[in-house]
Amino acid sequence: MDGNLKPRPCAAGVIAAAAVVCMVTARPAFAVDQVHDEIQLYNAAIAEVGQWTYEQHLNYAALGQTRPEFPGGFTSNHSLQGTPEFAYGMTNWWEAGFYLPFAVNGAGEFFSDGAKIRSLFVVPDAAKRSFFYGVNFELGYEMSQFSLTPWNLEIRPIIGVRNSEWELIANPIVDVGFGPGGEAEFAPALRLARNLGQDRFIGLEYYADFGRIGDFLPLREQYQELYAVTDFKVNTVDVELGIGHGFTPGSDGLMLKAIIGYAFPVPGKSDDAGTSQATPLAMGTSTRSSQNAWSMK
Repeated sequence: MDGNLKPRPCAAGVIAAAAVVCMVTARPAFAVDQVHDEIQLYNAAIAEVGQWTYEQHLNYAALGQTRPEFPGGFTSNHSLQGTPEFAYGMTNWWEAGFYLPFAVNGAGEFFSDGAKIRSLFVVPDAAKRSFFYGVNFELGYEMSQFSLTPWNLEIRPIIGVRNSEWELIANPIVDVGFGPGGEAEFAPALRLARNLGQDRFIGLEYYADFGRIGDFLPLREQYQELYAVTDFKVNTVDVELGIGHGFTPGSDGLMLKAIIGYAFPVPGKSDDAGTSQATPLAMGTSTRSSQNAWSMK
């Protein structure tokens, strides 16, 4: 075990996750998941202590759902959904962040989807490890067009392995709704990516929503999508682009996604030339990782 390992935050996270799930009451299941403000795999890398990062998520449903998930709900067809995401490095194992999700429907109408805050706990130096893990908690207040329950919690365990050529990451997510009509749903995500060198990756990402834990939806009603993705850098800006296809009637038929990210310089930290130095961005795309630090062959 690494000498810098801080297991207590992750252990506390597992206990908290179990307690939250037990608090949730059941509701009838619905067939589709139409909220796509963040389509992303977390890789357990975080910002440096004292560093701010920014990501802009944009997701467009070229062929989406034409009927709402519930009466008065949002329909995804021809909609643009996304969020600006701000994050801050608290310690070498804890990052905090907040989101401001939004959507524009096919008729051009703009909608706010409230706000979210998150706490991400990880094994230190995850970007330099061949085996890495963590857990993210994301609490959100959502508007009535997007959720039957205004308060929702995403519990996102993170586990992955990488070497100099490949990385495999799993996020077995549990989504929890609080209050009347709330339930706990299982929504796993997987990523397999090939390292092409020079901060370039290509890969596949899988996203699903099986429905309520203990009473999964029939396959045709589940959300099941596969994305082809590419990650690269443009100077100091991280970019991920992807195109996704849904394989069930409960999925969107064709999705396009983009993530644009920037890591601000760490206050007081300079490189050898005396200029302010920005570190790699911390969240979803694997361009944040250091190839030279990968030790597994």
